[in-house]
Amino acid sequence: MEENNIRNVAIIAHVDHGKTTLVNAILKEGGVFRENQAVQDRVMDSNALERERGITIFSKNASLVYEGVKVNVVDTPGHADFGGEVERILKMVDGVLLVVDAFEGTMPQTRFVLEKALALGHRVIVVINKIDRKDARVSEVIDEVLDLLMDLNATDEQLDSPFVFCSARAGIASLDKDTLGTDMKPLLDTILKHIPAPKSEGNKPFKMLVSSCEANDYLGKLAVGKVECGHAKVNETLDIVNFHDETKHKSFKVTNIFEFQGLKKVPVTEANPGDIVCISGTDDVTIGDTVLNKEDLSPIPFVKISEPSIEMEFSVNDSPFAGTEGKFFTSRHLRDRLMKEAVRDLSLKVYETESADRFRVLGRGEMHISILVENMRREGFEFQVSMPKVIYKEIDGVMCEPIDNLTIDVPETAVSTIMGSMGIRKGELQNMSPKGSRIRLEFKIPSRGLFGYKTQFLTETNGEGIMSATFAEYAPYKGAITTRNFGALIAYENGESIVYGLFNTQERGRLLIGAGVKVYAGMVVGINPKNEDIVVNVCKKKQLTNIRSSASDEALRLTPIKPLTLEESLEFLGEDELLEVTPENLRIRKKILDHTIRGRETFRKKQELGKK
Repeated sequence: MEENNIRNVAIIAHVDHGKTTLVNAILKEGGVFRENQAVQDRVMDSNALERERGITIFSKNASLVYEGVKVNVVDTPGHADFGGEVERILKMVDGVLLVVDAFEGTMPQTRFVLEKALALGHRVIVVINKIDRKDARVSEVIDEVLDLLMDLNATDEQLDSPFVFCSARAGIASLDKDTLGTDMKPLLDTILKHIPAPKSEGNKPFKMLVSSCEANDYLGKLAVGKVECGHAKVNETLDIVNFHDETKHKSFKVTNIFEFQGLKKVPVTEANPGDIVCISGTDDVTIGDTVLNKEDLSPIPFVKISEPSIEMEFSVNDSPFAGTEGKFFTSRHLRDRLMKEAVRDLSLKVYETESADRFRVLGRGEMHISILVENMRREGFEFQVSMPKVIYKEIDGVMCEPIDNLTIDVPETAVSTIMGSMGIRKGELQNMSPKGSRIRLEFKIPSRGLFGYKTQFLTETNGEGIMSATFAEYAPYKGAITTRNFGALIAYENGESIVYGLFNTQERGRLLIGAGVKVYAGMVVGINPKNEDIVVNVCKKKQLTNIRSSASDEALRLTPIKPLTLEESLEFLGEDELLEVTPENLRIRKKILDHTIRGRETFRKKQELGKK
């Protein structure tokens, strides 16, 4: 297919604004699915974690043919923690669909992804989605988008971006904000009219920037990218130029070339200019490399990925239950898996420490790293992780920390509670405005101030609040933040939890485990409302006697427990605690398991604080 009959477009938006649902509607309109075909919601979210959590984690490609033009569509994540996926994918397209919720309007991630698209000079089509909502405020949202475009110094051409009004769930689009459409053709027509064909030259040597990599059990690694110029054929010999070091290049033979047709990869004999293709033939290729013909070894520049702002420590499991529940638990297994992830995800950095059993993992946010933890857990890995910490930097001799832009939408009744919580966490109010029956609050807050706040936020807003944050800047250290106002109930000995011991323990606080659970000394088994740790014996058995009374054998009733999820467990962690992760269990434990040694260490730290 000629390059002037191709359009490459990415769909970008804030989380939950309807990107993946919009892809579904576009593919249906393009005839990718049969009329009688049962199509699941969010068909592009193929990963098990994506479907469970209802979010897009990895960017994915699909295509359709409309009016004789092939439209390559790239679905991208909306969560700020996966912004690196968006940044690298934008090099592969020539225009973007900016999806904005008709009620929520522009949000922090909307600004982030739009800023990256404008910087690359991409054409923008603004899609106001969910216009059939009863609380939609379409006119106000249009003004918000135009204000954002001006705020980001958009060119005159970008300011003149067309608006399309959609309901992705209903599969309709319109060019008139006051009229509901009947199908998605207005959006597809706008894509053909407004998004330019890729600028590529077929008479030059082949050149392709690798924007994504996929693993295939039979073909090895697949390099995915847009062909900038030239042609490549199966069995042809090409070179790879390393984007870290342009002097390094390696030759390989092309074994397969695939192009996207609908949701499938279809083998072809030739890669044509302007198209998005997959090339296999070598495993020595990473995101950012340039695949090219040796006639011209000058690489294509790769976009700079934003730096990570938080870190966690991954270590080999050394608890009494180590090696009993997982398939991979050695330092070699852990190192290889983390290094493999760092190659696939450029937003993630992995560093070795002075100990062979511990590794520093740097990411864009708590969710970014927690997704890695969950994936490794499902793959059979057994390991430990520490409490998330922010990455400090010294700028002009001043210690600085990462600051986030935080946007909160809450009912009016919750505003005073939120303001109190933000004050404790060093949040500074920037703006406060009504949005229908709700209030939108915008803060600048240290990234560490948001650690462990999500669960508390849902409680404060009765589950009605919406919270999102994106990295803003590094600013001088804001001072100490004390957010953990509870202690831990710690198991006294190794054994199995007994109803009798748990019944006596639940008077001290909230239990995290039930009866019949294997525990070890130093493992956290509950939450103490008072801000201190208490050692409890959940393995204690009732002493048997030969004297019976009317009340001695009454059933002991335990308060129902709610096990902590992975995210809640990470929120719980204190500086002296670790999360033991196995395929079967999540256990919170103290770094120092021995009660006597831990008591001495706690006493020593209190003395040091007293001297200061």
